[in-house]
Amino acid sequence: METRRRRPLPWLNPGILVGAMAPAVTILMRARSGALGANPIAEALNELGLIALVLLIASLACTPLKTLTGWTWPMRARRLIGLLAFTYAALHLTVYAGLDQGLDLRAVLADVVKRRFIFVGFAAFVMMIPLALTSTGASVRRMGYVKWKQLHLLVYPAALCAVIHFVWRVKKDLREPLVYATILGALLLVRVIAARRRSRPAAATSGPNA
Repeated sequence: METRRRRPLPWLNPGILVGAMAPAVTILMRARSGALGANPIAEALNELGLIALVLLIASLACTPLKTLTGWTWPMRARRLIGLLAFTYAALHLTVYAGLDQGLDLRAVLADVVKRRFIFVGFAAFVMMIPLALTSTGASVRRMGYVKWKQLHLLVYPAALCAVIHFVWRVKKDLREPLVYATILGALLLVRVIAARRRSRPAAATSGPNA
């Protein structure tokens, strides 16, 4: 009698999706009830932007987590977490352009050019667009894995720009943005060390005795 093979952790992605979207629903409900404080637009902007950053860093943590622990489930969640990060970044930009600037594209462009923290934040979002558009398996097959992998290296400068956006936005009390900068640096360090270890066997086999 054959046993049906079950996919491990079938609740993983649905649970992540529900948990990640809960803050957006909460922000909307607070906005409707007037519970976002004296400046609701600024509060919504700050919260949406922070969640986008958290999710972007979480997506970058999936591979290092697998490297350090051997767990495979983070890799199954990575794509969804990345798409959720893009969703919150898009909501962040929509609130800024639609509510804060009243869909005045000239004012938005002027802000992008004149205010450096908005410029790097906008740059981070632009770099995330091709990542979201090519996140499917069909995109990998169409582009080829090597080209797809090269394109998705954009996630690193996107995350760096997002952290810089947070640092420059806060200006004075840098403790919270520096926490995220430290986490991002640690994740990149793990990936660099892992890449060097993988390259050592290749270097050894290509030596004079190979």
